[in-house]
Amino acid sequence: MKRTFDIIASGLGLICLSPLFIFLAVWIKLDSKGPVFYRQTRVGRDNKDFRLFKFRSMRPDSDKLGLITVGGRDPRVTRSGYYIRKYKLDEFPQLINVFKGDMSLVGPRPEVRKYVDMYTPEQMHVLDVRPGITSLASIRYRNENDLLAAADDPDRCYIEQVMPDKLAIDLEYVKNASLSTDIRLIFSTLRAIVR
Repeated sequence: MKRTFDIIASGLGLICLSPLFIFLAVWIKLDSKGPVFYRQTRVGRDNKDFRLFKFRSMRPDSDKLGLITVGGRDPRVTRSGYYIRKYKLDEFPQLINVFKGDMSLVGPRPEVRKYVDMYTPEQMHVLDVRPGITSLASIRYRNENDLLAAADDPDRCYIEQVMPDKLAIDLEYVKNASLSTDIRLIFSTLRAIVR
């Protein structure tokens, strides 16, 4: 049921949001040089790598300068990217990943290999399910970039504080996942974005 729901919802989402996709694509191209989409290798279900789609919100090759983004003051973020990230519009192309089966609408956020390699055996169980566009952890940490911006060492703060807490929340989701929980989390995400 979850996979059927993901296919139908992501397909309808891609159709309904296509005018917004076109607008954002034009804005990104006019604002800075580089591709419209940013594709990054993330770790998905069963510890397998996949390529995640996002609208590009940073200057090309910015990830070579670090994987952690530190709020609005990060100089790698473009002018359009600031607003695209603020309202989570950069995440919408992941509907493509959901439609393809790499991801689900709801599930633990997919992480890069560098951080997955730090997981404990217990934490590895977040990879028992498809990663999601949204989760309870991503709602609670919706201002994560601002939190990291205030840290003296953002990478250390992420590894020692943010990541373990998010994984604990995600592990609870994995143990108690259901379609009704997913639907509640989707509506909670929409409310958080509107707020």
